[in-house]
Amino acid sequence: MKKVNSAAGTAALTLLLGACSFAPPLKTPEVPAADAYKETGPWTQAQPADRLPRDSWWTLYDNAELDGLQEKLIAGNPTLAAALANYAQARALSDQARAGLFPTLGLSAGVERERESVNTPLRGPTTPVYYNDNSVGASVGYELDLWGQIRNEVAAGKANADAAAADLDNARLSLIAQLVDDYIQLRSLDRDSAILDETVKAYTRALSLTEQRHNAGISPGLDVAQAQTQLNTARSQAAQTLAQRALMEHAIAALLGVSASSFSIQPEIVAIKLPQVPTGVPSTLLQRRPDIAGAQRRMIAANATIGVARAAYYPTLTLGAQGGFESSGFSNWLSAPSSFWAIGPNALLSVFDGGLRRAQVAQARAEFDASAANYRNTVVGAFQQVEDSLAALNHYHDAAVDEKAAVDSSQRALDLSMALYVKGATDYLTVVTAQASALQTQITALNLDTLQLRASVDLIRALGGGWEAPADAAATAPAKDKPTDGADRNG
Repeated sequence: MKKVNSAAGTAALTLLLGACSFAPPLKTPEVPAADAYKETGPWTQAQPADRLPRDSWWTLYDNAELDGLQEKLIAGNPTLAAALANYAQARALSDQARAGLFPTLGLSAGVERERESVNTPLRGPTTPVYYNDNSVGASVGYELDLWGQIRNEVAAGKANADAAAADLDNARLSLIAQLVDDYIQLRSLDRDSAILDETVKAYTRALSLTEQRHNAGISPGLDVAQAQTQLNTARSQAAQTLAQRALMEHAIAALLGVSASSFSIQPEIVAIKLPQVPTGVPSTLLQRRPDIAGAQRRMIAANATIGVARAAYYPTLTLGAQGGFESSGFSNWLSAPSSFWAIGPNALLSVFDGGLRRAQVAQARAEFDASAANYRNTVVGAFQQVEDSLAALNHYHDAAVDEKAAVDSSQRALDLSMALYVKGATDYLTVVTAQASALQTQITALNLDTLQLRASVDLIRALGGGWEAPADAAATAPAKDKPTDGADRNG
């Protein structure tokens, strides 16, 4: 009865020690989140049922060509392929750490012809010099995780794998956002080129008019020179715009992972829709952004690593057993007299290491502090990026309204100045000034439209690439010290 109680007590003690872990409680840095974003403007406030498609948010711009480019990016971008490989590597490392939770089993066999040295100490006179050594056996070993070292290694490996998954999501989000942004700029340059082409035609007609008036003795040569200057300047701007377009086309080719020499997008005037983006509340960023998720997972991994380092102060206990058959001949090899076995626990404790373990614990704590600071910096930066994008959308929208009015006014001024010049009621400098103003306002108006589109891309990227809120309640911030769902993927 005493043996039974002793065995039960030993088992209970082993289970109790196996539940130990020297990883400290995870403390997520507090980052205050406002109740609402400061900027207000031409976007919608998110409602519980609002949805910004996470896996296809770029479709909000309603452009089939952009959809096709996105598919090519996913298939061919080398940066995304590297992020996927890094994720696979992190998963493999996590599986390696998890293997420590299970016993190891080994098999061995050997058939050897050996010669023993005649000068071997304590060698008997009848001991043969040459002999056979045939053996076959098996061994099993299991390290008891008394102090949670292995479990913390597994936890760190899983957290690092989750962080790599978040990095993959973040790379995908950033690359697609860059593609959308580059495509918007390319189509904006197409619109600039169209305006400049029309401007060159108008300035050519104006030059012809001044030359006719000069030949008729009505206008001085200065008018011809001014008209020629305007025309040459417009042609230069058109050529510069084509150069910028070529660079943007090459950038898109690089994103797709194809040679710029074999890639082209035909110039075209394309109307790109400015989406209405539900912004939600600031606290929901903690649930949406993949870079925040990655920073949090790395903080979890660093916290578990502290437990691994602290467990090194305590002994490791391994249960092992081995057995098999060994003989000098084949006839009696696999018989009872040839059998051998050994079983028992092994304990190992490092008594002196010159401060190595203390330094490793200090290093692990410092790594956690760095990861916690990086997490806080990532969250604060996320709030800034959203506010920046909202401010840009807000003020660019107001500026675009005024600039479109300026386009109409400058065109009327150009028409009036040209009519007065034809009648001889004003000099050509007035026409030149009106031409420059009209061209500048048109270009600025188009650029403001482009800046609004680009700001909307930045806003979607800052919001985490979209989300789907629950139908019954608004999204809420994650509980303190509780990790967010690592399976949440961003588009």
